Amino acid sequence: MMKRMIFFDIDGTLLDHEKKVPATTRESIRQLQEAGHIVAIATGRAPYHFEELREELGIDSYVCLNGQYVVHEGKPIYGNPLAQDSLQQLTEQAVLLDHPIIYAGSEAMKMNVTEHVHIDSSWGELKLTIPEYDPEYYLGRDIYQAIVFCTEEEESAYAKSFEGQFDFVRWGPYGIDVLPAGGSKAQGIKPLIDMLGIQLEDTIAFGDYLNDLEMLSYVGHGVAMGNAPEIVKQAARYVTRDVAQDGIKHGLQMLGLLDKEPQEIV
Repeated sequence: MMKRMIFFDIDGTLLDHEKKVPATTRESIRQLQEAGHIVAIATGRAPYHFEELREELGIDSYVCLNGQYVVHEGKPIYGNPLAQDSLQQLTEQAVLLDHPIIYAGSEAMKMNVTEHVHIDSSWGELKLTIPEYDPEYYLGRDIYQAIVFCTEEEESAYAKSFEGQFDFVRWGPYGIDVLPAGGSKAQGIKPLIDMLGIQLEDTIAFGDYLNDLEMLSYVGHGVAMGNAPEIVKQAARYVTRDVAQDGIKHGLQMLGLLDKEPQEIV
């Protein structure tokens, strides 16, 4: 069998609606690895937010922070931080509008408020620890992604102010990821497969949300989860079942990377 490189999103893809890895997903990953395929993660999360998952699944290569920080076998190979001067302007605008902001570096994540109801509700859904307070964390260090908390209506002001500097990708009622212009998971996948000599047609990606659009369109075989919104399904080449209905296993079987279970004879 030809060796493939398969990228998996985390929330809604590797993790089900209860933020757990389905048993069939865990077994499917193991079978891929034993067959000699390269398995990697492609997520909007920061590296310190999925250490346990990497250990559980035996994965040490990943594209994180929506493609702005890439690691191969535990070693960083690519980084695309936000421009410091633009980030300063973004911070000033967010403070003026009373919108909290989180700064994500490669080693830690901090926020510029001590607490905020929008952060509490958004972070609670992800089941992650709320970042510590450090309003100057972005000064003098590489920040690969910021997160601004505002409504969809309020987001347009940022898009207008930072056109050509930042891209804004919404992931919840209040949370929007702030990326360098043109930044995406696809952008992070490219240097990794180039380094490994993997042809684009031999790449596969599974995803379920708006920050997966570019990735699913870019790889050779994009697979949208059954729980993905319609716009994501349209960007993918294939659509599998819901994550809670053995979606990963079913998708890999559709692609011929896992054997289909024999039909029961009645």
